[in-house]
Amino acid sequence: MKSYKGRGIVLHTLKYGDSSLIVHLLTDTGGRRSYMVQGVRSTRGRGSKAALFQPMFAVEFEGLESPRMQMDRFREVRSGLVFRTLPFDVRKSTVALFMAEVLYRLVKESERNEALFDFVWGSVEALDALDEGTANFHLWFLAQLSRLLGFAPGNDYAEGDWFDVREGRYTPRPPRQPPCLTQEEARTLAQLLGCDVRALGTLSLDRRRRVEFLDAMLAYYGYHLDAMGAVQSLHVLREVF
Repeated sequence: MKSYKGRGIVLHTLKYGDSSLIVHLLTDTGGRRSYMVQGVRSTRGRGSKAALFQPMFAVEFEGLESPRMQMDRFREVRSGLVFRTLPFDVRKSTVALFMAEVLYRLVKESERNEALFDFVWGSVEALDALDEGTANFHLWFLAQLSRLLGFAPGNDYAEGDWFDVREGRYTPRPPRQPPCLTQEEARTLAQLLGCDVRALGTLSLDRRRRVEFLDAMLAYYGYHLDAMGAVQSLHVLREVF
């Protein structure tokens, strides 16, 4: 078996058998990778390891790969970040659940993407450290993630612009063909793209604007990426925010 060290963000877990898990990680070494974790759900021995594999939790690990196995294993795995608030704040945990599902649906490549990984790792750190603006964090995350996925706006925003989803550009007039972001949604997109994550609490978005903008962004993602589908965690997010 070949061993390697890396860092990862938990995107999804699946129960396997009586005591094992299949864990999907976004890693710094090889994009999205899957790991078989045996005995992790056992009430004896290593049962506490299951706590490491919550949505968007960061881990450091030594992995094992073999051409005879369909999935890699962990020789060693431990927490990669010491969280201050994320596991204990239901609002932040809900945002993390949404982020993990979006990434799990979108990231399929098993190739290293340093810029994407660094952004996601940094986003987890920022969410944990955030004091104000948690209700806007998932919107900021989607806006910023569009840059890493290659379909962020291709021009600068001007007051009163609409946003043409098909062309990926702000426009002074409504586009002839849908879909598009309204003037209010286009302004929100520009604000989020230009906003420091630590200043999210200064954005005055009420619940209606958050819901409408989130729907618009999911449609924007869905237009460019077929893998979006129906985001299962969306109803939980809407209940909390």
